[in-house]
Amino acid sequence: MPKNRLDQYLLQNNICTSREKAKNLIIAGYVTVNNQVIYKPSFIVKENDVITVRELSQKFVSRGGEKLKKALDYFNIDVTGKIVLDLGSSTGGFVDCLLQYGAEKVYAVDVGYGQLDYTLRINPKVIVMERRNA
Repeated sequence: MPKNRLDQYLLQNNICTSREKAKNLIIAGYVTVNNQVIYKPSFIVKENDVITVRELSQKFVSRGGEKLKKALDYFNIDVTGKIVLDLGSSTGGFVDCLLQYGAEKVYAVDVGYGQLDYTLRINPKVIVMERRNA
């Protein structure tokens, strides 16, 4: 194995589905190299390095989903069967959470392009509205 960045290693070995997710995992302290936590995505791994990833209980495509889940639970908000709008959807953490909580349809609006997770992009319950400044 040639020298490689840690975030690239996680992507190439199918540990993460995107380099951005690998970066977030590393920065959050979930990755160790030779039993030492590494916080730098550009850390160079060598052939004999032992890389370990602490198990995640990630239920959503981004941390935004965890935040919304807490709010929905705390305020006892039921989105079942509702049509909802996520302004600034980015990767789609809120969209993912809303779908898992039973939303009928979610409009995912963002000024950016190509950020929404692919699994949400192809979901027929998600209406993707990119390059929209709301």
